[in-house]
Amino acid sequence: MKNHIIETVDDLHAVVGKPFPGLAEKNIDYVDDFARDFIAKSPFVVLSTSDDEGRVDASPKGDAPGFVSVVDDHTVVIPDRPGNRLAYGHNNILVNPQVGLLFLIPETPETLRINGRAELTTEPGLLEALAARGKPAVLAIRITVEECFFHCGKAFIRSDLWAPEKWQGRHRVSFGEMFAARRNQDADVAASIDQAIEVDYRDNL
Repeated sequence: MKNHIIETVDDLHAVVGKPFPGLAEKNIDYVDDFARDFIAKSPFVVLSTSDDEGRVDASPKGDAPGFVSVVDDHTVVIPDRPGNRLAYGHNNILVNPQVGLLFLIPETPETLRINGRAELTTEPGLLEALAARGKPAVLAIRITVEECFFHCGKAFIRSDLWAPEKWQGRHRVSFGEMFAARRNQDADVAASIDQAIEVDYRDNL
């Protein structure tokens, strides 16, 4: 390695070591019963996409446990709810369908990962089947599974993410203050934006 920069696979394995023999066998190309059970209990998934130049975006998706539907062993569907309409991930899927999913269950250190190819659909029957709070999904992200595997819990164990006694309290994020600071606006503008966002959180899930 020059200047301590890892540039080759051999460089990488010299630092992290060789994979444990047989460990890659945990990776399968379908959703088995263990994965189905995990998805049914998961209220949260991170959807990773990238554009045609490889720039990556990671978008959180959440709803009641099991909101992601397992259609069959090779297909999962994520309902899309009202959002900010920037649609970064959707735009990426249109030019590069390869996506990655990371499913979480509160208090569970292990995660489930799925990689595959996505498409966007507005099939009326499917959107209705994915309804929540009396409203059909806006659209659906249908993913053909190419890889499915569980990830060990070390990151969550190290971070104490599920240990309430280690939490520092809720961090306040003010979109209004950010906007006002970047546009040299006053506190009244910041407050009105934050108020509008609270209304949106309450009325537009």
